[in-house]
Amino acid sequence: HPDHIVVTYINSSARVKALSDVIVTSSNAEHIVRNLPADRPILFAPDKHLGSYIQRQTGRDMIFWDGACIVHDMFSERELVKLKARHPDAPVAAHPECHEGILKHADHVGSTRSILDYVVEHPADTVIVATEQHIFHQMQKSAPGKTFLAAPGADGTCNCANCPYMELNTLEKLYLSMVNEAPRVEINEDLRLQALKPLEKMLEMSPPAKANQETKSQNGKGKAAA
Repeated sequence: HPDHIVVTYINSSARVKALSDVIVTSSNAEHIVRNLPADRPILFAPDKHLGSYIQRQTGRDMIFWDGACIVHDMFSERELVKLKARHPDAPVAAHPECHEGILKHADHVGSTRSILDYVVEHPADTVIVATEQHIFHQMQKSAPGKTFLAAPGADGTCNCANCPYMELNTLEKLYLSMVNEAPRVEINEDLRLQALKPLEKMLEMSPPAKANQETKSQNGKGKAAA
């Protein structure tokens, strides 16, 4: 697809970034895609669910790398509907890496930061959250009087929304890396410079911080930073 603009999610390798035209985060992806040349189709990598959400928001001509986050891909629409029936007054906040079956039930779709702001500001006492579970600790600290329900997986009982790759990081490893300044991550200089270009393009195209924090929700029920 040589005619496509390659838009790549920041959670990708340096080699993939080096093949890209612009990098995006879940917070600025919609803004950046909206501002790419309208006459050019887009190849979005590597998360097909995030790319599909951005396509629905912008109406752009897009194709997707067939990749997905193992955490956000496991949420069950059927079990979410059951959970909503048991808690009809609880809004649903979801990350755009979730598949469309989850997002169509969401009152708010946004980045991790956006979800945190939403659940703190929303007047509801109970909120259903569809994203990686480690955000729950910060939500409980920020809004201690509220109840946060994890969106369910396929069996409806166990939500295993813990990223095994994030869990490779531990306090002990962080401490040792700070003390020893190791291990060092080194890449080829040519590769570094190639990967830097789309990152700089992202910074050039990103919206001002304030504008990025509050954008229109996909269904008008709340705020969303896509």
